[in-house]
Amino acid sequence: MKRLLIITGAVLLIFIGGWAYWANIYTKSFSPDSDVNFEAQDLRIHINYDRPYKKGRLIFGEQKQNALVPYGKVWRTGANEATVFETNRDLTIKGKVLKAGTYSFWTIPGEQNWSIIFNSEYGQWGVDFNGKANRDPKNDVLTLEVPVRTTNDKEFEQFTISVDKMGEEMEIVLLWDKTLVALPFSR
Repeated sequence: MKRLLIITGAVLLIFIGGWAYWANIYTKSFSPDSDVNFEAQDLRIHINYDRPYKKGRLIFGEQKQNALVPYGKVWRTGANEATVFETNRDLTIKGKVLKAGTYSFWTIPGEQNWSIIFNSEYGQWGVDFNGKANRDPKNDVLTLEVPVRTTNDKEFEQFTISVDKMGEEMEIVLLWDKTLVALPFSR
């Protein structure tokens, strides 16, 4: 009997481990993993996120319109795991300081403005079992409001994050569908 329980337990562990591995590979096939690496003098920024595709869906909008990312709801800013943002230097963003470190990066999209949230907890799956953002607001270290721009002339099929430098100013840029959000920062 004891031997049967041990064998059953081992088979169950192998099954669960295999399923978790398969689920991770399967979800990544729809929203591939991507890394953004930015360097400017002694500043290094690394962003790890998953890049979903539009695939003809309504991306941003009202929940009643079945938008993939509803206005006013916390979004993991990508797919699968919560987006991870790392900086080796303190950053000044809209007059506020983000200390050097590793954070999860969340957004609350809106029609006119987006809230950008840096949270000290990172490494978690982006949503919980109820489909809600897997973020504890008590760990938010910085929240900022930024305007949204519409790119009427260009549509982005795949969600994209970039870090750009223009002279001394730098910005984190989020692009998807016809939406562009830029978060300027400096060292």
